[in-house]
Order: sequence, then C-alpha cells, then structure tokens
Amino acid sequence: MSARLRGRVALVTGAAGGLGSAFAARLAREGADTVLVDVRPCHEHAAQLADLGVSTHAACVDISDERAVEALATQIDERFGRLDVLVNNAGFSRLERFDEITLASWRELMAVNLEGPFLMTRAFAAGMRARGWGRIVNIASNTFGMGLPVGFAHYIASKGGLIGLTRALASEFGGEGVTVNAISPGLTETPSTRVKMREQFARDLAKQAIPRTGQPEDLVGTLAFLASDDAGFVTGQTFNVDGGLVRA
Repeated sequence: MSARLRGRVALVTGAAGGLGSAFAARLAREGADTVLVDVRPCHEHAAQLADLGVSTHAACVDISDERAVEALATQIDERFGRLDVLVNNAGFSRLERFDEITLASWRELMAVNLEGPFLMTRAFAAGMRARGWGRIVNIASNTFGMGLPVGFAHYIASKGGLIGLTRALASEFGGEGVTVNAISPGLTETPSTRVKMREQFARDLAKQAIPRTGQPEDLVGTLAFLASDDAGFVTGQTFNVDGGLVRA
C-alpha cells in the first residue's frame, strides 16, 4: 500500500467501531499519525494501529460538547502540533416516524450529526487554513438522495445539512488550500446494522447496480483519495459509495 499520507496527522470521529475504525485503519496504513475519537473507549483500536509504525492517540469525547471539543483541540496541538485531515464520521440514527419525533429527540440527533461536525471543523480548520493545506471529509448518507427509508426524517435532514455545510465550506476554504468533501455511504454491513437493518439490506440490494452488500472496506479507498494530494483539485463534492443505488 502507498504512503500518501506519511507525515500527516488525521483524526476520525466515531472511531470505536464500524466505519470509523475502518477509516482510521486505512489512514494509518497510508502513513498518517492517527487520532481516534468516540464517546466509547477506542484505545485498543489505537494500540493496534500503532503496530503499523505510526503515532496514535485515542480520546473519549462528546463532539456535541463545545468545551470538550475545544479541550480535544488543545490535546492534539500539544501532542502533534497540528491536524491535517479531519474525518467527521460520528453520527447515529433513530427509527421514529415524523409524528413520533419530539423536539428533544430532533435536537439530540442534530447535536451529534450536524452540530458535532460544525464544532470539530471550527476547532481545526483555522490551523489548516493558516498552514495552507487541509482535508475535511464529512460522512453523509445516500438516504439524502433517496428520501428513504421511512421513519428517518430527522436523520436524513441532518445528513442533508451536512452536505450543505460541505458545499458552503468548500467555497470559504478553497483559496487557502483546504478541501471539503463528503462521502455518502449506502447501507453498510457492521455489527450494528446487521441486526437493526436486515430488511432494508434486502430492499436496497434489489435496486443496486452492484448486487452485493456494502462493507466498510468499500468506503476506505474513497476516503484515502480525498485525504491525499491526489484530490487537491476536488472540493465541494459528495461521493455516493453505495453500489450504484443512488445515481446523481
């Protein structure tokens, strides 16, 4: 494997398992010193990545907590001196039809899925812009292009907002060497989705151009590209990585 990110420092939120841990592993294999952030402990994952010959750091942080994010930024500056690649992956969904969604439920989901990326970007983008190089990759969802499944209005709205933030920041940061892009995964098999979304897997599979279930490994190559110098002229884009389910 190439070492396109040798000498870079990357951070992945939601890195305690699933897509996040796969993203962190690929960035480390590309040579990046890697920071894993989650509300759950991810120190074991970080220790495993250290075996690849890169420096790693794990932190338990609620990304919707402004002060906690500010403290994390201080930690990263003290440990590594900078951050070059930010992957806003942390998020969650909740099955609730629209008339069941309370304001508290709506705000809880938005706090993690949309406000969290805002806070993380605000904490680290200034340094990237000052140095003239940075990569911000937001993990959205192909549900924004589908409008489905039913019962995820707040989740789909949050991911639509994240795509909007991606496009807006691409314009703001583009002149300073910082790119901002999004990846929209399809339904991807992880220990959590395998149980919770079994029926949706079957429905999606019947419509995909590539008739197999998506795996975390199907997404990491796109991330590695977007985080590298190879993608220096790519910004404001949303990449659907879903086997051809959404074609736009």
